[in-house]
Amino acid sequence: MEETDILKIVKLEKEHMIEAEQLALDNYREECSKVNTLSEVTKLPELECFVQNEFGVAAFEGDTMVGFLGCYNPWDGAFDSNVKGTFTPIHAHGCVKENRARIYERMYQQMAKLLVEQGVLYHGITLYAHDADAISAYFHNGFGHRCSDAIRRMELIQDIMPTKGISFAELPAREIKQVRELRRKLKDHMGASCCFMYTTDKEFEAWLVNRESNGSRIFVAKDKDVPVAFVEICDEAETFVTELPSVKNICGAFCMPEYRGRQIYQNLINYTIEVLQKEGYQYLGVDYESFNPTARHFWPKYFEPYTCSVTRRIDEGVLKNE
Repeated sequence: MEETDILKIVKLEKEHMIEAEQLALDNYREECSKVNTLSEVTKLPELECFVQNEFGVAAFEGDTMVGFLGCYNPWDGAFDSNVKGTFTPIHAHGCVKENRARIYERMYQQMAKLLVEQGVLYHGITLYAHDADAISAYFHNGFGHRCSDAIRRMELIQDIMPTKGISFAELPAREIKQVRELRRKLKDHMGASCCFMYTTDKEFEAWLVNRESNGSRIFVAKDKDVPVAFVEICDEAETFVTELPSVKNICGAFCMPEYRGRQIYQNLINYTIEVLQKEGYQYLGVDYESFNPTARHFWPKYFEPYTCSVTRRIDEGVLKNE
């Protein structure tokens, strides 16, 4: 493909998989050294799918692989836009530490060329939160922060005062509809400034029916039997870390604005942790949008971020040059 100096960027091939997995594991362990809550992992999800779509690239110095970068098959309407997009999960890339920023820049330069040639204009990638070199490389290539994953041990939040007049419970499946109004308020919040993740009423109703039948668990805080906050718990979320059997994940959360600032939500999290801890779970994960100020200021107080997902939207005008 492309070669400058001693760094060579080539097409990602099946025979690169062993080296690629090792690089990805090394990068995960590097993040584990910064976030000691993360669990030891010896095997990553399958990587060969990132070879098959022919967008993947690898970086070599001589005969040594120093980096690789893959992405999922592109899809239409990425992030509710009118263009095709693709996404690189945390296990679909890896890079040696030395000269990391430059290697990532070169790999993305080649992959972006291949993607844009196929009309794929929305690019996303999940990076490790403490990998300053990788984050810098993508920031300088036009990416902005979109969301984060964070984790904590299944241990109670300390120094939280009890909340008078508020009760906590897990809703039976037949009573999950009690949080419909809270879900609607969450939808409205995410559609407002500065999140702008707009959902039509029709889309929301379809999503609601699907959500209420997906088997997730709902924990609530109630004021006189009326839910004023909820937390939704799922088995899986956005990264391979969340799929470990010792991990449960927060996949929905909201507290009525007039009940904030009273530590109700912290007590709700503690109630949820008490239940899950008794069931043998060891870690609790959460993912949140970085452009949601409420979430961005709340979750890092109690959960430690370990990823930084970034996105780039390329203008359609580039397609006129084809």
